[in-house]
Amino acid sequence: MKVPGRLFAFTPFKAGCLVVLAACLLFISFDEQKPDLIAALDSRGMDGMFRLRGPRPTRNAVAIVDIDEKSLQTLGQWPWPRDVVARLVDRIHAAGARVVGFDVVFAEDDRTSPHRSLAYIGKRAPHIVSPQALAAVEQDPAFNNDMIFGKAVAATPSVLGYVFLTKDDGLKDPAAVPFPSVNLRTAPENIPFDTLRMSSAYRAVINVPAVSQASSEGFFNFFPDASGMVHKVPLFLKMDGIPYPSLALEMLRVAEGQAEAVIHVSRLEQAGQRGVLGVSVGEHFIPTDDFGQMTINYRGPVGTFPYLSAIDILNGQRLDELKGRYVLIGTTSAGLHDLRATPFSTIYPGVEIHATIIDNILSGDIMTHDLMAERGLTFLMIIVGGLLLSALLAYGSPLLGGVGGFLFLLLAMAGNYQYFFCKNQIVGMTYPLLVILAIFPIVSIFNYFFVGREKRFIDKAFSRYISPQVVEQLKKNPKQLTLSGEEKELTILFSDIRGFTTFSEQMTALQLGRFMNRYLTSMCRVVLEQHGTGDKFTGDASMAIWGAPLDDAEHASRGVEAALGMVEQLAKLRPGWDEEGLPHFDIGIGINTGEVSVGNFGSEERFDYTVIGDNVNLASRLEGLTKLYGVPIIISETTREAIGERFFCRRIDRVKVKGKTRPVTIFEPLAKGEPGALLREEAAAFDVALSHYFERRFGEAREIVRKLQAAAPQRLYAHYLARIDNLLENPPPEGWDGVTVLPRK
Repeated sequence: MKVPGRLFAFTPFKAGCLVVLAACLLFISFDEQKPDLIAALDSRGMDGMFRLRGPRPTRNAVAIVDIDEKSLQTLGQWPWPRDVVARLVDRIHAAGARVVGFDVVFAEDDRTSPHRSLAYIGKRAPHIVSPQALAAVEQDPAFNNDMIFGKAVAATPSVLGYVFLTKDDGLKDPAAVPFPSVNLRTAPENIPFDTLRMSSAYRAVINVPAVSQASSEGFFNFFPDASGMVHKVPLFLKMDGIPYPSLALEMLRVAEGQAEAVIHVSRLEQAGQRGVLGVSVGEHFIPTDDFGQMTINYRGPVGTFPYLSAIDILNGQRLDELKGRYVLIGTTSAGLHDLRATPFSTIYPGVEIHATIIDNILSGDIMTHDLMAERGLTFLMIIVGGLLLSALLAYGSPLLGGVGGFLFLLLAMAGNYQYFFCKNQIVGMTYPLLVILAIFPIVSIFNYFFVGREKRFIDKAFSRYISPQVVEQLKKNPKQLTLSGEEKELTILFSDIRGFTTFSEQMTALQLGRFMNRYLTSMCRVVLEQHGTGDKFTGDASMAIWGAPLDDAEHASRGVEAALGMVEQLAKLRPGWDEEGLPHFDIGIGINTGEVSVGNFGSEERFDYTVIGDNVNLASRLEGLTKLYGVPIIISETTREAIGERFFCRRIDRVKVKGKTRPVTIFEPLAKGEPGALLREEAAAFDVALSHYFERRFGEAREIVRKLQAAAPQRLYAHYLARIDNLLENPPPEGWDGVTVLPRK
């Protein structure tokens, strides 16, 4: 039955309109809180824009004194004796620092304090320490490390850190209350603190009283969002209805010499709660979200702010770099577990986040979330973009709809970056982009029943002869149905079973068929796991390609990793085959990377998607060379160059294979990443031997290879020993370049 043209055109567009209407109604239902998935994707999009923007300079006002590995190796594990930390504080303030903040909490008494050590001795040996001496030491602050540290902190502009716990663990002590010295008020005035819409904490892990005797304190909690990244930080957290300031905010207040901070509160009240608009400290206004959270404008990767080793400061070094700066004392040591995830790095020291917060406030370029702009743009994109895309898909060609939708998405993301993000405004665009993307399949489903006849014809006519990937490409663009190909750089892999003829004679035809199916299935799975395309199987031999039909910038690395995986998979299969009494065998794999012709090749009646060209032949020749050199894998110099340092390889030879006029340097990949020390030394020694060999110093080459063969016998070494012995008996002619000419495969 033929479908009327008007219905054929209108039905897909009508489906798109229904999607737009449903998306708008759903967005209205979100209220202020988006679903976690959409919020996480918004955060990921913001991360991408941070990386696209790249690092930005700081005000050079913050420095970090780092409890790093160097300091830990010198002074011992953390925590250090508090008198050592007191000397560190004295050094920093003597250097002219504006304020010192601690991204650590001193929650327990110093167990190394002299008065504690003396008390312990008194209990074990009362005849050595008299009660009078013990009482005198207990009352003398000079023998109490906590008092020494507390006195040092109290004498200088300092802010101690502490941590809030948000879950009820049953350990709350009503007396364990932080002591921020800030005077806090609201604007408008007289708004009860317990009505502020802030995150709440259950209890605080605070500093011991001897340490916090006269210093202000601020919490250093961070809370990752749904994406696992730290994008927002609370400037205040409530405990028992009272707001407490963060470490960075309190450091700013102390450094600025301000006695109070002002919380700006919304005049609108919802369910007895008022949202927070921002916080003021002196001349600095810090915009926040409704929960009093500041959105961080990250400056760059780890190390954007200067790090000074704590031991260097204690030794009187680099003190001039502290003058006039906000100084944070924290740690980058992995063992102290103060690492976070940020847009620039998944391993980012928490102390540098505090530094970024302070730098943001001083610079006045804090990121803000423009909720009204986000809502307006969302509706505009859904309505205008959704209807436009629906019309393109319904009335135009799939290509026109795809290009139009892509350009719309590209312009939307580029506009968001240029006109909002670069002006320090955050506008989430995940939801409208998801709606636009959803219109594609929905409208396309309706189109399928009316304009999909040509695609179904291709699927029915050719799916038995060519790979599913190519069928999909042909259905998207039937004009590709041609015998001609295109020039493209790919990676080609050939694999073969060594001694297959002898091996197959030991099995019946049925046994051989079952074995080959199991073997080829296992090898093919390895190829597919590395996103390769199984091109063809010929008996025991197989061929695979990377980089087509889909582009893959990592095609060479994936091909080499697949080869290593095939060798590893063979080792896993051998025990089972040994139990079945099957003979032992090895495989050889050759890999080459280069320009080939890829496309549909064959006759007018039947053709297949494959690759042809000189570089394909070279890959096949390299597979044959594995038997000569006794190695499982050989790759060409172009593949070696393409994989860079991702794999550890050793040079094997310079050869000129049949059909090639230019010599090729060949390599054997030995491991992914960094190898063991023994393997690296062995490969390096063999490479030195090869250099001697090519320079006609055969005696020196033979001595190195002989030692390698004695330590770890290999066919490769035996092959070179025989070759070198022959050259010693029959020296090569003048002009000999060391290239091995191989007349046959």
